[in-house]
Amino acid sequence: MNETSQNHHVVVVGAGFGGLETIRNLKGAGTRITVIDRRNHHLFQPLLYQVATASLATSEIAWPIRHLFANRPEVTTLLGEVVHVDPSRRVLRLENGSEIAYDTLVLATGARHAYFGHDEWEDAAPGLKSLEDATRLRRRILMAFERAERETDPQRRQALLTFVIVGGGPTGVEMAGTIAELAHVTLKRDYRNIDPTKARILLIEAGPRLLPAFPEDLSAYAEKALRSLGVEVVLGEAVSACDADGVIYGGKRLAAATLVWAAGVAASRAAEWLDAPADRAGRILVEQDLTVPGHPEIFAIGDTAFVKAPDGSLVPGIAPAAKQQGRHIAGTIKARLAGKPEARPFRYKHAGNLATIGKKLAVIDFGWLKLRGALAWWIWGIAHIFFLIGVRNRLSVALSWLWIHTTGQRSALLITQGRSHQESRAERATRTDERM
Repeated sequence: MNETSQNHHVVVVGAGFGGLETIRNLKGAGTRITVIDRRNHHLFQPLLYQVATASLATSEIAWPIRHLFANRPEVTTLLGEVVHVDPSRRVLRLENGSEIAYDTLVLATGARHAYFGHDEWEDAAPGLKSLEDATRLRRRILMAFERAERETDPQRRQALLTFVIVGGGPTGVEMAGTIAELAHVTLKRDYRNIDPTKARILLIEAGPRLLPAFPEDLSAYAEKALRSLGVEVVLGEAVSACDADGVIYGGKRLAAATLVWAAGVAASRAAEWLDAPADRAGRILVEQDLTVPGHPEIFAIGDTAFVKAPDGSLVPGIAPAAKQQGRHIAGTIKARLAGKPEARPFRYKHAGNLATIGKKLAVIDFGWLKLRGALAWWIWGIAHIFFLIGVRNRLSVALSWLWIHTTGQRSALLITQGRSHQESRAERATRTDERM
């Protein structure tokens, strides 16, 4: 271990898949590492929708960052939010005004919801990017059934039993299928004044088909499978308004108490911190080696970066891609410390696309092989369990899924009744209507 590597300080902003993979692969490099995140946990986002739909508990898909690196004394974890980066001084500033110097900076700050210029829709149609989002949605979904149980007005009751998911990508498809199973299977015997199987679940996609990143035949299968679960699929009609009373799409208003936004994401504000070139979604237009133009000491990866694959296509914002980028950056840092400063172009290897629709319903596209149905569902489940952190979490998730698969019942049907500053205006409006 030479003096240069001992003094070299790598700061990683964001403890998502890319950030963690960078830190893991720097083990033994002799660098000092600081990881900064707004939350104290790493989140397995691909299963976040299962927390929102009462299939899994929050602790089954999230791990404290400090615990992950407890045996890595060279890694310091800070809970904080970066608000500015000064490349000329090689320092970044946190929300409390403190500054942290770096030699190498890795921006793995992820993405946020994108409402296409209508941020006022967020209260009515929350997205799904954090544990807070998931528990908020779970409360909203379960409370809709509770309020419908005591509602005497037929129209209001129907609105409470109407669930709208906006966006036909993997998250939208997975949410729609799971809410349908929750209503039509899990809750069907739990109420006396309502019939949960009569709930309406609509999936609205502005494009011509679901799962646009998948081949057309798999998209068609996903649509057919959703319809078999009782989901109403609306294609080719964009949403023009969302509010606490429902949604407007295709010029029609639909009364619905629960809306879920899965239509788009935007990158974090990392490009603004650096005044770096970015695409329309805010992703930094990085060089081939994943560095920020003009700043070879700064890397951007995952949803933060606009990265092109060898064939010229955009590298997708999925976990395997972020992990590949993290490994690449760690290798570049090691090479530089070894006196090999030449650029190392990133080469993305696509491992395939996976999406689950419902019980024994999934689609997989490996490029050379396409799968659908029960076999795809089992492969999807095994793959997700494999990528979870820790034996306990793998066993816990596997047992939860086995229980749901066998009995149809879910283990996380809990409604938290807390009143916090994050409570949405839509929920407050609903309770105001009930009191009037």
